[in-house]
Amino acid sequence: MGTREAGPQVPVAYEIPREVVAEAIVNAVAHRDYASNGSVQVMQFADRQEVWNPGGLPPSLILAKLCQPHGSVPGNPFLAEPLYLTKYIERMGTGTGDMIRRCREAGLPEPEFSVSDGFVITLRRKAGEVTGEVTGEVQKLILVCRVALSRKALQEALSLKGEENFRTLYLVPALTAALIEMTIPDKPRSSRQQYRLTAKGMALRAKLIQKGGT
Repeated sequence: MGTREAGPQVPVAYEIPREVVAEAIVNAVAHRDYASNGSVQVMQFADRQEVWNPGGLPPSLILAKLCQPHGSVPGNPFLAEPLYLTKYIERMGTGTGDMIRRCREAGLPEPEFSVSDGFVITLRRKAGEVTGEVTGEVQKLILVCRVALSRKALQEALSLKGEENFRTLYLVPALTAALIEMTIPDKPRSSRQQYRLTAKGMALRAKLIQKGGT
């Protein structure tokens, strides 16, 4: 378990560096095409995270240049300036390079940049480490399941609002993998139903904690 010796907040180790995700979102907001009715979208998958915006690259840039030092050509200069002054942007034109560097330091694949019906930044997640095929969502569930908890309590501990999303991505996969079990298995719909770690789940949680997961 983590301690609060460094401050009042519980220490958290992010699977994808927080600065990388923030940069991807800032990039999408600053460079999107505001004449489009499309929206900036952040999509989480089992193996990756994608940040999409309805925009493209300026004529002076090509995808290959994003992986090396390049000039800044903000799609929305009136937004870029306040983002710079409020320190969401450190230096113009360095964002993609910083993302690549931070992903390398975290042992992750480099970000992927593509243009289809918009500009997409793909951030790959780690695969095949210690936790085998267990997804990041299930890992998070295992870490918060310190004691037997109800479905609602687990969902609140993960700060999730959608029950269907929680069941599909977190609860059902963890049950299927025998990492957690019901406290009242013969009455799965009981109002007093809770979920606790199995021996397999406890072993995985210990590995995650040792690896710095909480």
